Order: sequence, then structure tokens, then C-alpha cells
Amino acid sequence: MMDLPCVQWQDHVAQKWTGLDPELKEHFTSLLEIDDVFKCALTLTTQDDLDSLQSISARHSVQKDTEQAAKCRARGNSSFKTRDYTAAALHYSQGICFAPQSSEQLSLCYANRSAALYHLHNYQKCLDDIDKALKNGYPSHLLHKLEDRRAQCLKHLSGGQKAKEDRHIPASKNLNGPERVNAPSVGPLTCGICPQATVGFSPEKGRRLVAAEKIAAGEMILNDRPYSCVLIPGMEEVEGKRVRLDTERGVFGTEHRRCHRCLAETLCPVPCDGCSYSRYCSTGCQRDAWEEHHRWECPLGADLMVMGVMSQLALRVTLKAGLKNVQTAREPITDKHTKSEPSCLNRESSESYPCHTSRPDPSTSYYGDSYLSVFHLLHHLNHHSPGLRFLSAVTVATLYLKLSKEGPPPASWDLSGPSGPNRRSPDEEGGHTAWTSELWLLGSAVLRHILQLRCNAQAILMLQDTGAGNSPVQSSREIRIATAIFPTLSLLNHSCCPNTSLVFSTGTDVDPSGSCQSADFSGSEAEHRSTARGVTVTVRAARGITAGQEILHCYGPHSVRMVTRERQRLLQEQYYFLCQCGACTLTQEEKEGAEGRQQRSGVGHSRQDSGLLCGKCKGFLKKGSVDKGTGFICPHSSCGHCISSSEVSHRLQEIRVDLEKAVDLMERERPDEALRLLNRAQCQSGLILAETHPLQGELADAMARAYATMGDWNNAASHLERSAAAIGSQYGDDSIELGRQLFKLAQLHFNGGATGPALSVIPKVRRLLCLHCGPHCHELQELQAMEDCLRG
Repeated sequence: MMDLPCVQWQDHVAQKWTGLDPELKEHFTSLLEIDDVFKCALTLTTQDDLDSLQSISARHSVQKDTEQAAKCRARGNSSFKTRDYTAAALHYSQGICFAPQSSEQLSLCYANRSAALYHLHNYQKCLDDIDKALKNGYPSHLLHKLEDRRAQCLKHLSGGQKAKEDRHIPASKNLNGPERVNAPSVGPLTCGICPQATVGFSPEKGRRLVAAEKIAAGEMILNDRPYSCVLIPGMEEVEGKRVRLDTERGVFGTEHRRCHRCLAETLCPVPCDGCSYSRYCSTGCQRDAWEEHHRWECPLGADLMVMGVMSQLALRVTLKAGLKNVQTAREPITDKHTKSEPSCLNRESSESYPCHTSRPDPSTSYYGDSYLSVFHLLHHLNHHSPGLRFLSAVTVATLYLKLSKEGPPPASWDLSGPSGPNRRSPDEEGGHTAWTSELWLLGSAVLRHILQLRCNAQAILMLQDTGAGNSPVQSSREIRIATAIFPTLSLLNHSCCPNTSLVFSTGTDVDPSGSCQSADFSGSEAEHRSTARGVTVTVRAARGITAGQEILHCYGPHSVRMVTRERQRLLQEQYYFLCQCGACTLTQEEKEGAEGRQQRSGVGHSRQDSGLLCGKCKGFLKKGSVDKGTGFICPHSSCGHCISSSEVSHRLQEIRVDLEKAVDLMERERPDEALRLLNRAQCQSGLILAETHPLQGELADAMARAYATMGDWNNAASHLERSAAAIGSQYGDDSIELGRQLFKLAQLHFNGGATGPALSVIPKVRRLLCLHCGPHCHELQELQAMEDCLRG
């Protein structure tokens, strides 16, 4: 798991734990205070640990490298020749990050990227790269190429301005429709929470968010920014191990495509001057990241990759906080208070549910962009296994020693005098002598945050395009791009069937009327418009919430994706509580009643159904015992057909193999061959799977994509309708998953000129997108443009 240190470092620390003297091991396990755990680990950390870290991190070098820059540029040239200008730009950007400052290789990469950006019609960025190529010593005999490109860009920019204005959709367009969810008015909200919600407290549940008055479906409940976040490197599975993506094959991860500070997507990142890994969407983000954390992370880049995302995030939180904030946070509370706190029902609990505050006093709740709101999250020291505690403590101790050897303390932690860019250099400080004994507080704080993050870290999810470059229809999936700590979001307790929906955004998102939708609600609306930048999470009501009802969101295991026992097991393992939410406490009678209602209404199979069809009577099979073990049995007394679990697995695997091969063929622009495979797979699936089975939905979606690639819009729409039915059965009629599938269906009807079907599905899509994403998401603007065109 990328959140934890790499396997090699885990093995090193595990061997160290195994070889520890039994008395010392018992002493470490008995420690109940974070400070004591860190101090103990610091005494146990030796030069051998530093040497081991150095050996492992050598495989993850982030140094500038002229030779690597040249290779990236060559790969970019190959992509450019095949007219894959996006891949070319990404390769050139990788070369820019590897190239040393003011080198000829850097100027060549900038010049080549400007050519790719020109063909992508990004003329302003093209001009910027031309300037950077010239500033870094671009060869004089090639200058005429850049000058010609500059002239063409200026011509396009001046001539295209009026056309751009003509194409602009007026902000006054009315998005009202028969099924539109009314959006709440954006007002001056306090601490990112809407006036209809309030922070409550009870001895049983701790701090929680409660509806103070009725909240309508689709209304915004809170908007929050992370105190800090860390981008997750792109990884893939190879022989059971996670390894870095191979950019030589044109496989780029999130670290190549997104800003390492605000997470905004960019084709032309601004590189860090000191390492080849970190990159940013602008010089502003580069400067801010440098001042806040990267000047201390930069020399430790390879070490931080070894130590994992959680270690890096914990370090960033501590660097951002600084000594004064940590000292202030420590004053009103000690770990002793934490241990005596009653159990709660959110991420701060030490007993049943994970919870977020170590203060039992509701009048002193901390939340919002404050270090106190992070510090007072419970660390659950006593719930983590001794091995995990030792791994975390030794990792932080080793990181602390590495940081201390790199020079003077971080500016906000410098005890020797005024902090700032003009403080003394490492040589003037005499190496690490400036790290006084008081700076163990930094290590203790980092350890505290690592332990907190296991229960309080929030994955930042974004939609990633998964369609082929030639696909005329949007195809996407949710991927995890970063790990963050959201102070206000942490107030929400868990439910396996939540009443909220979360949407993440990056950069500065401005709606057609001009107001920033990613604003932090800590000031006026005017302030939002000028300061909105970076990552935000918006929580909306997924259904109506009555006054007094608790506002809940899902920590991961959801009732539509996982059975009760599995959800409870996962939540117990990670968050240390036995989930007793509404979905988990349904009686068997209630479950059977819901199942019966679904079958009688013809909606599809429930979570208790297998989704498998009887080969004889076509009824739903049930789990049961067969002659040689577990399997599936037809419940009808007149039939009694059964099939073993191994046989089911084998048949499903055959169908999935055909599906994966077909998708690969579509990526290689061979849709006709893909269709032959998909038709075969569909024939096989019809013998064993219900129409609403998730795999049937995937097959139908792939067939729709193949027909759309060939321009057969009617057949594409027909198959996508089948896919939408399966998704609606799996996730529900009010789910965002169904909304995204219906959005694709609207695109297909529009492209095929099917005016009636398109106008029929657009209101349904609008309702679902408004419900989960708000009334200003870009898909709604596209829907409105489609509708305007269809209505003439």
C-alpha cells in the first residue's frame, strides 16, 4: 500500500523489531504517550537505519539528469511524429523536470514542448515556452524556428479572440428544467458549514454535524479545504508488487499530469529547480510550496518516496504548523485527557467509532483551517498494533535525523532567532548543530500525525478520462490522486448508506455567473471570488435531511458495493469500530422484505442476491451448499438446479478476459474486432448473468463504446440503455454513477440526431448532476448547449 513505507523499509524495521531485546520491546509496547514513544524510537535509531534508508532510496533518485532529459525529449519527438501531441508534451515536460538549470537540454525541451502546445492550439502557453527556451540559451542557429512559431501564435491569438467571444455561452442562460434540483443561494457561511447545519456533541457520538433545520436534496452543506495534502505517485501492479509507471511506454501517472501543490491538471508544469520530481501548475504554486514545505522536502525526495505518503503528509502538516502552533496546541490538552475520553461515534472515538476531537467539551470545538483542528484529532496510539507503532516511530525518527543532517531547522521551527529566507546557511550554522534538544517536538508532532492519519486521512478522488483518443463519447472513472487531511470534513460520522455526496475540485473553478464554486466559506462571497484556489471538497445532501438528523458520509465501504459482514470487518480493521449504522443493523426480515420488493417490481437483484441466473428456469440462484462444497442453488422446489463456486468463477473469468481484450482492441482503434469478442462474451453472459448484474453493465457499456467509435449511434444508445439499467439497479436511481451513464446516453442521442430521446433523458441527467455536483458543473453547461441546439 503506497500510504505506508515501501516493502523494503517495512522489512528492515520488522527485522529490527524482531531482534529487539524482549525487555526493551516490552518497554516500548507499554509506552502510552506520543512524546515517550518518539523519544524511545530516537534512542533506538542508529547509523545502520540511515544507511539502510540510503541504500533503498538510491533506487528512487530525484536528481537532475541531463541524460534522462535527452531520453525524454527523444520519446517526445517520437510521439510528435505520430501526431500524439498530448503525449509529446508530457514527455517534453518530463525532460524539462530532469534537465539542469540553464542547460541547453532544458532550452531544447522547452522549444519542443512549445511546438506540441502549438498543435494543441494552446498558443499562450506556447509563447511562454518560447520565452523560456530563449532564456535558457536556445542554440542561435535554430532561433528562426521559434520566431516563426511566435509569429503564428500571435496571429492566432489576435484573430481568434472575437470568435472565442462569439462562442461563449451567455451567463444568463436559464438552467431550469422540470426535474431540476434547486441550488441554495451562496451566502456568507461560517467555517465552511451552511446555516442549516450545526456542530453538535454528545457523550456517545462526540462531535458531529447535525441538521439545524430541513436541508433539501442537492443543497450544499459544507465546503472545506485540506490543511495539507500529498499527491499520490502513479503506480501499477507488476508481479504482485507496486512499481512506478513506465513513462518510456507513454504511461503517465498523476505526478506527471498534476500540480504537486494544488493538484490542478497541467500539460506544461513548472519544474522544481532542485529535483526532478516535484512540478507545479504555475510559478505561484512553485513559490508557495517552496516556502511552506518543499525547501525541506527537496533534498529528501527519494527518502520520502521510501517512507510513503502518510509520512510525507504528516511532515507537511508539521512544517506548515511551525513550533509556535504546536506549542500552543499542546498547552490545553495532553494525551492523558485523550485516554480518559468517552467513546464516540465518529473518527475521534477510542472505542466504537473513529472520531475527530480529543476534547469532550462541546463549547471548545475546533474546525476550519486551523492547526488546532488537526492536532486534536485522536491518534489511537493504543489501538495500533505494536509492530505498526514501531514502524511509524522508527520511520519518523530516521526522517528526523535525515532532516537534521541536511542543515538548519525549518524556518518556522528555528529556535536560534528570526526565521525567514535570510537566516543563516547550513555552513554558517555548523551542519546540524542548530537542531537543539527542543526540536524533538517536531518529530513527536510528525509521529502524532502519522498515527492520526490512519483513521482521519481523506482520499481525494477525481474523474479520469478512460476513453480512447478517438472516442466521441465521454468515458471516465474515479481515481484517487491524493491523500489529505480535511479539518471540517472530519466532523462527519460514517454511514454505509450516507445522506451526503462528496465532490472534489482543484484549481480555480468559476461558474458562468462569475462566482467561485471552490471557495472557502470563511468570508464574504466577494472574497471567495478573489481567493478561490487549490483543492476543495463540497458536501451536498444526497437526499432530504430533516431537522435534528445527523449528517453522514461514507468512509469507504458502501452498502451498494459490499455486504454487511465485509464492510464491518474493513471498518473494524482500519477505524477500530464495529459499524452499527442503519444499513448494518437491518434485521434479516427487513433485508428479505427489501429483496422481495425488488424482485416483485422487476428492478433487479438486491445485495442479498447473487445476480446469477438458473440455467434451467432462469430464476435467481442463491448461495448454498452443493455436493463438493459451496456454490449456488435455485430456490424453486420444482427446479433445484445447482452450480459450484469454482464453475461460476471460471465462467465469469472467461467473460472478463474477452471484455478486457475487447477494450484493448478499441484502444488500438480496432472496434470491429472488439465487437466480435463482445458479442461472444454477451452470449456467454446471458446464460448465467441477470441483465442487472454489474458485469452485464460493463459489457453493454463496452459495446456502446465500440458502436459509437464506428458512428452507429442508434446501436450505441441501445446498449448504453442496458448498461444504465444495470448501474441503476446496482447503485440506485439517485446515484451519481447513474447520472454519469445517462450523460453519455444524452451525448449518443445528440450525436445521432435522436431529438426526442435526447430531450427525454437530459432532464434526468440534469437532476442527478445538480443533486451531486451542484448547478454549475461543466457537464450541465454541455447539456444546456445540447438542449439549446436540439430545440433550435
